[in-house]
Amino acid sequence: MTGKIVLASPRGFCAGVERAIDVVEEALAKYGKPVYVKHQIVHNSHVIDDLSQKGAVFVESVDDVPNGSVVIFSAHGVPPSAHAEAAARNLRIIDATCPLVTKVHLEAKRYSREGYSILLVGHRGHVEVIGTSGEAPEVTQLVETVEDANKVIVPNPDKVVCLTQTTLSVDDTRKIVEALKARFPRLVFPPKEDICYATQNRQNAVKELAKGVGLVIVVGSKNSSNSNRLVEVARDLGVKAYLVNEFSEIDPVWLDNVDSVGITSGASVPDYLVQEVIKRLKESGISEVAELSVLKENTKFSLPRI
Repeated sequence: MTGKIVLASPRGFCAGVERAIDVVEEALAKYGKPVYVKHQIVHNSHVIDDLSQKGAVFVESVDDVPNGSVVIFSAHGVPPSAHAEAAARNLRIIDATCPLVTKVHLEAKRYSREGYSILLVGHRGHVEVIGTSGEAPEVTQLVETVEDANKVIVPNPDKVVCLTQTTLSVDDTRKIVEALKARFPRLVFPPKEDICYATQNRQNAVKELAKGVGLVIVVGSKNSSNSNRLVEVARDLGVKAYLVNEFSEIDPVWLDNVDSVGITSGASVPDYLVQEVIKRLKESGISEVAELSVLKENTKFSLPRI
């Protein structure tokens, strides 16, 4: 094919992901290998493979960590029970939870103390949702869809707060929130919304990208919530869009009758994977590469004190 590649910006690593990866690498340098990480530190298989080769061991249960070892909690956060279990095992805890996820945890604790029912908009089974729900399980209900919003029941309709998973689709979440507002006119929200800046920025960039291309390729792992949302945002605008973990997953058929290809990547994706996709597309005959810059990001998070 002939045509051009348009790269969305911002794309790739966000501040929370960079911080989490740095935490693992710094822990390996300080304590030696192995260090144990509860759940994947970020949702990208290439990052996980790289850190595994350096000496990180990824587990799903604190019970799988030998007594006295170093355990790192992933960027998605964990429920309080995980902290208690780790302390009981005499583990050295390093918390790599993204500060924006920590914000939602603190909100859950605060509103629970103040007697609110918590409606948490998110995806059932996602580790971030499990962590946030664990802060106040007795008063938290998960709302995944508009249908859920129309059915949920709370003890006191005048004392309800809405929190959200940080990596959701802004547009889909808005529909659910509107349904909740219609049922609970006194619904409360945190002073600053929970969907993170990086999720919003990447979705906004994809919306601009989709206006001028015939195909959008999102680089990201299948279990990455924010990467999947980027695909959905593009498709909702009527553009063909696919999620690929790496260049080898590109189907040449996707390129048929396409003059321009938009490329972006999820917040946990190293940029070398995007460059490999560009190289593959150039081999297919695309010669021009342009960048569509929607805004510049300069957010940085400091490492945990430990």
